[in-house]
Amino acid sequence: MKSIAWQPTLALFRARETGYDTLMSVTSHAVFRRLFNEIGTVDQVGIEERVAKYTTRSLKKHAKVWGLKTAVSMVDLTTLEGKDTPGKVASLCQKALRPHDDLDCPQVAAVCVYPAMVKHARRALGEDTAVRIASVATAFPSGQAPLRTRLAEVKAAVADGADEIDMVINRGAFLAGEFQEMQDEIAAVVQTCGDATLKVILEVSELETYDNIRAASFLAMRVIRPGDFIKTSTGKTSLNATLGNNQVMIEAIRDFYLETGIPIAMKPAGGIRTAKQALQFLIAVKETLGDAWLNNTRYRFGASSLLNDLLRQLEKEKTGAYQAPYYFSEAAESY
Repeated sequence: MKSIAWQPTLALFRARETGYDTLMSVTSHAVFRRLFNEIGTVDQVGIEERVAKYTTRSLKKHAKVWGLKTAVSMVDLTTLEGKDTPGKVASLCQKALRPHDDLDCPQVAAVCVYPAMVKHARRALGEDTAVRIASVATAFPSGQAPLRTRLAEVKAAVADGADEIDMVINRGAFLAGEFQEMQDEIAAVVQTCGDATLKVILEVSELETYDNIRAASFLAMRVIRPGDFIKTSTGKTSLNATLGNNQVMIEAIRDFYLETGIPIAMKPAGGIRTAKQALQFLIAVKETLGDAWLNNTRYRFGASSLLNDLLRQLEKEKTGAYQAPYYFSEAAESY
């Protein structure tokens, strides 16, 4: 008798659950539709055609050297491994301060480390340096922790000397159409950052479409400050920065700037490992946002292995010969 009585109850529960999911899905679609009507959607074919042209551009020697040095100055030299140690971070910082002994090239923009490594990076860099310390936070890379825990991590990283915070958005809230929740969490991080620059990681691989990437970019830009960044990826998923998703985001930055006059910075991260790729990204920036974004306060590369290839290409432009990869000191694990 108990099993007979239970079956209708279970069926009713499942029916209610299904109905709730359907209602939530309809509500979510309506919320996304309203946002897309407001900000516009993305022409995927047009984006792919545009970025394909960037790969066909050729640069003269002077322009190429300028581009390579500019790219070096935009690197957030990164190590985000479970096996990171104070010694490894100190080595990373030395590489950041002096990328190569024999080349006339700038320092990188920042070192990027886990919160526990911030104090070691500060000790290695000192206080009187242009190289900034960026720390991933907010339960990077998943963001799956209570908000109070995420904010405490931000507060601790800033207290230990972080100049910049790289946070991850609540992708679950975004995809469910809970835009206010997503924005409220970003706003809370902005407040906790104080004077530290904020970079908001969208994790483009989990947003599924170019339309969603554009939408998440606008939602983030509406609650961050002038000079804060939006960022493609954590570097911890199968798909990271591409010319395509970078283009969607810099076009969103352009449109937001034309609408509001607020300049937002950009950071593609993960998967950019060669100088050739970096130059293509810079061409995209110049042709979409203009020269005002061709500096490390408005554009960064989240990378580690990229730096050595940039140095290798600069050495080649100087001497006419390629050096073996081991000629350049290793900075960190591939990112």
